[in-house]
Amino acid sequence: MSFVTSEEMMKEADKNGYAIGAFNVENMEMVMAVIKACEELRSPAILQTTPSTVKYAGLDMYYANVATAAKKASVPIALHLDHGSSFELAMQALRAGYTSIMIDGSHDSFEENIAVSKRVADACRPNGVPVEAELGKVGGKEDDLECDDPGYTDPDDAVKFVNETGITSLAVAIGTAHGIYKGEPKLDFDRLSEIRKVVSIPLVLHGASGVPDESVKECIRRGISKVNFATELRIAYSDGIKAFLKENPDAFDPKKYDAVGMEHVTELVKNKIRVCGSENKA
Repeated sequence: MSFVTSEEMMKEADKNGYAIGAFNVENMEMVMAVIKACEELRSPAILQTTPSTVKYAGLDMYYANVATAAKKASVPIALHLDHGSSFELAMQALRAGYTSIMIDGSHDSFEENIAVSKRVADACRPNGVPVEAELGKVGGKEDDLECDDPGYTDPDDAVKFVNETGITSLAVAIGTAHGIYKGEPKLDFDRLSEIRKVVSIPLVLHGASGVPDESVKECIRRGISKVNFATELRIAYSDGIKAFLKENPDAFDPKKYDAVGMEHVTELVKNKIRVCGSENKA
């Protein structure tokens, strides 16, 4: 069985200087496309759903898709709630069978973020399910949340946050943003290095879609162990379908145009796996 939690794969990545690719999936086709890429390159991976994705089809539906595909896979696959927006949603995902949970209290006060993150971590720990939380504010738009005033993660705050919450991984804000960049992002690599010096748990980079590959690699060299990709996967899938329908305007079989969208996603994910350095780490 290859359906696992994210904790062990992230610990291995943290210890050995590479990162786990975390890929947001919207439907069955994207699930299959991501896992195909992972199997071809012998890489572990985390598949993710956001609250709006969950709202579209339900936690049970995405759990069934990923669990079925993962149990047949030859590489480790985890299912992660990305940007869990409340304690209640985090618990629903835990009960549904998700093997990794994120609680995002970064839009609340520091004290409120600590409180909700600790509450989720305490609830998930007896079940052996790891918990990610975010400190600082990653800019851009993620789901129904939009941040026009991003805030960088303070290393001293990160120490206090990790110690008081008991989370197993920390998403940091160093200048990335969710969605499509209007220019090349300016990342604070030195801040990341400072956080790495004082925080011992694995660190997570959000908003990596559109960040140059060399910048992602530099983040990994400085301590990132999980890299999130979402927007680029949606674009790849949609571009594949658009290209097929442009050449075949009378097509009506979803299996045919979905297959092309899947091919685009698989090729993109393979590239991201190589950027993360997780090829042959399964």
